[in-house]
Amino acid sequence: MSLESDRVPPEVLAFRELVQVVRHLEQELSGFRRRALQAEARVKELESYALSAGDGRDGPALARENVELRKRLDEARTRTSALLERVRFVRQQQARGAER
Repeated sequence: MSLESDRVPPEVLAFRELVQVVRHLEQELSGFRRRALQAEARVKELESYALSAGDGRDGPALARENVELRKRLDEARTRTSALLERVRFVRQQQARGAER
């Protein structure tokens, strides 16, 4: 009883193994390709949704609006702080007047 490996030259065995590895890689590559195509389709779907859901303004316009809103917010903070200081001053004056 002799084994197949005893009768087959090592080059043939190596070639068979190589063929199996290539088939396996081919299957994996096919799976990766299928997943990549699905991902690309999903990205296109999300991009079209984002464009249709937006109000037509582009990124630079939104960035400018964001800068303007931050500026207005900072100004409002400054005015609010000034008003708070005035209220504190008036309360201190009232407290001093009540002590007398």
